[in-house]
Amino acid sequence: QVQLVESGGGLVQAGGSLRLSCAASERTFSGYAMSWFRQAPGKEREFVAAINWSAANTFYADSVKGRFTISRDNAKNTMYLQMNSLKPEDTAVYYCATTPVSSRWYSRRYHPSVYDYWGQGTQVTVSS
Repeated sequence: QVQLVESGGGLVQAGGSLRLSCAASERTFSGYAMSWFRQAPGKEREFVAAINWSAANTFYADSVKGRFTISRDNAKNTMYLQMNSLKPEDTAVYYCATTPVSSRWYSRRYHPSVYDYWGQGTQVTVSS
């Protein structure tokens, strides 16, 4: 059983930056892809960014491309999301998720249903 714990959320002004972390309980992430999703009040959970096991491939939602950077440190079992130039519309609860890398993940990585394990979420609030 993999347990994920997000941290780093908070309140920031528009244009500011935050760095989210997602720490996993397992000793190794071998073979696991990881992603960030977010959910604003009254809206569906949406894909933000994803990264494969080797970090050779990263994927972003159009809404965050050029502003957010996903990365991972497999030695520390931790994934990160560097968020720059934040906008009020980035306000949401941010969740990390993980699942083994597979052809299914590559084709459906934007869908929450693909992921086996989720964190509890961390609130990000961007004021205007």
